[in-house]
Amino acid sequence: MSFDTPLGSPRMSYHPRKLSWIVILVGALAVFLIYASFVLVSSPFGAHVHGYFYGIGSSEKLDVSVASVSDASVDKGLDIDDKKPHFDQQTDATSNSRIDNSESSFVKLPKKEDVNETPDVTVSSTAKDAANTRLPAQTSSQVDSASSATIPVEGGTGASNLTASVRSEEPPSTVSINQSSAVFTTSKEASVSSDNSTSTAVPESVEKPDNASHAGSVNSGCDLYHGNWVHDPLGPLYTNNTCPVLTQMQNCQGNGRPDKDYENWRWKPFQCDIPRFDPRKFLELMRGKTLAFIGDSVARNQMESMLCILWQVEVPKNRGNRNMQRYYFRSTSVMIVRMWSSWLVKVTSEPFDYAPAGVDKLHLDLPDVKLMEHIPNFDVVVLSSGHWFAKKSVYILNNEILGGQLWWPDKSKQMKVNNVQAFGISVETILTALATHPTYKGLTIVRSYSPDHYEGGTWNTGGSCTGKVKPIPLGELVENGHTNTMYGQQVTGFNNAVKKGTTNTSKMKLMNVTKMFQFRHDGHPGPYRSADPNKITKRGPDGRPPPQDCLHWCMPGPVDTWNELVLEIIKREYEGGSTS
Repeated sequence: MSFDTPLGSPRMSYHPRKLSWIVILVGALAVFLIYASFVLVSSPFGAHVHGYFYGIGSSEKLDVSVASVSDASVDKGLDIDDKKPHFDQQTDATSNSRIDNSESSFVKLPKKEDVNETPDVTVSSTAKDAANTRLPAQTSSQVDSASSATIPVEGGTGASNLTASVRSEEPPSTVSINQSSAVFTTSKEASVSSDNSTSTAVPESVEKPDNASHAGSVNSGCDLYHGNWVHDPLGPLYTNNTCPVLTQMQNCQGNGRPDKDYENWRWKPFQCDIPRFDPRKFLELMRGKTLAFIGDSVARNQMESMLCILWQVEVPKNRGNRNMQRYYFRSTSVMIVRMWSSWLVKVTSEPFDYAPAGVDKLHLDLPDVKLMEHIPNFDVVVLSSGHWFAKKSVYILNNEILGGQLWWPDKSKQMKVNNVQAFGISVETILTALATHPTYKGLTIVRSYSPDHYEGGTWNTGGSCTGKVKPIPLGELVENGHTNTMYGQQVTGFNNAVKKGTTNTSKMKLMNVTKMFQFRHDGHPGPYRSADPNKITKRGPDGRPPPQDCLHWCMPGPVDTWNELVLEIIKREYEGGSTS
C-alpha cells in the first residue's frame, strides 16, 4: 500500500491556505487599529493627546509657526519741503533695518463648542516671534462670522505683542461689545501688528450686519462728522517704535512727551460707530490702485499715519524719488504716494509786474502744473492745504496782481484779495481742474482745514499749547474765528467746483474734520518736537512759552482718525452707499 499523496490532492494546498488567512487577519487588525485611532483622537481624551502633537488643547491654545523674516534696508523717502516755514522743519526718522514680512504662516483653529455656528477660521501672523501663544476664551458673546474679529494674543518668551488676522468663511451671527460708552467694530479682516517694546491692545469685536451697508462699513446714511471723542482703552493702531517712517517732529513719545493718554481717544459719531482701521481690508479694497496724498506738511503728516498703520501688516518697498514719495505694497499692488504742493496752484518766483524776484507768486486761477501732470495716474486723491496762506506771497488773478500776504508795496491802495479769499479761490481752482479733467476718473477726498491750537499768539509770536493732555469736553469749545473763516472759504470753493464738474466721471467728497479736531488741542507735539535732550519744555521765568508745534499732530494720535475716515469713504465708494 502506498502512503504517497496523489498529485492534486487537497492536502497539497494546506500551507498556501494558512498564509492567506494570516494576510486577512493582519489586514483586519490594521483596519481595526485605524478605526480605533480615529475614535481616540475624536474623543475628549483624544483632543487632549492631539494637543501634545499640535500645540492645541481645549480648542484655545495655538502654537503659531512664523515664517522666517529677514531685515531689509529701505531707502528713506525724500522730502522736498525745502520751502517750509519755521513750524515745518523736520528730521526724517531713520532705521538701521526694516523688516519685510512678505510671507505669513497659516494655522487652522479648532471650532469652539460654546459658540453658535462658529466657522473654521484662518489665522495669519506676521509677527517676528511667537511661542506657545494662547487665544483668550470668549464668554457671553456670539461671534459674527461674516465680519472678522481682531483677536489679542498673549505672546510667550520673546514676543511682547502679537495680533492675528481672522477671516471668517460662514454666514454671520451677531455681537456688539461696548468699550467706554462706545461700540468699536472691525471689518472683515482684522489687523496684524507686532510691537517689541510697548504692548498695543486690539479690540475683540465684530460688526453687526446692516441691511443698508456692506459688512465692515457703517450705515451709509450715518453722519460721520458729528459726534464726540470717547476714551479708548484699547490704545492706538501702532506705536512710535513700530513705524520706521515716522517724522521725528511728530514722534512725541520719542521726543520725551511725558503724558500718553492723548493716544487713547477715538472719534464716535452720534449715529453710528466707525470700525477701527483694518489694514488688510484697506489693502484688499485698494488692490491694484494708487492713493495719493497731495498738499503741505499736514498732508505728509496724514500720509505717514497711513503708512504707519499699513506697516503693521506689510512692509512696503520704497520706490520714491526727489519729486514724489512712493511706497509699494507687493501683496496687493497698492501704491501710497505723496506729492508736495503747498498751495495746490501754480507758483513762480520770477519777477512779475511790480512784484520782485524772491517772493512767491500764486497764480490763483491756474492749478499746480506738476500735480495736473500726474493726476490721471491716481485712483484716490486726498488733498490738504490752507496753512501756507499765512506765508509771504503775492496773489495774481487773470494775470493781474490783486493782493498779497505780508507783502503789499503800495499801502495807499487797497488790496482786492487777502489771504483768506485767496485760499478760497485756490480751492475752487484746483477742484474745478480735477472735476473737469478729461482723463482723471478717480475719487477726490478734500480733507477740510486742519485747526491749530496756538494760544496767546501764532506759531511765530509766542503761541502755545503746552500742558494740554485731554480733548476739550463737549460744550466747552471756544470757537476759533480764523479757523472757521478758512473752513468757510474751503467749503464754498468745494461747492462751486462740484457744480462745474457734474459731467465728469470723477467724484469729490469733503472729509469734514475741522470741527471735530478743534476739540483736540492735546494732540499736537507742543514743545516735544525734537529729540534734543536739552530742549526747553516749560515756560521761562518771564512766563514766555518754549518754541513749539501746535499745528501738526503727534503719531500715533488724533491724525490716525483721518485715515479711518478715508477708509470709510473709500468703502462707501467701492462697496456702495453714499458718504455724509
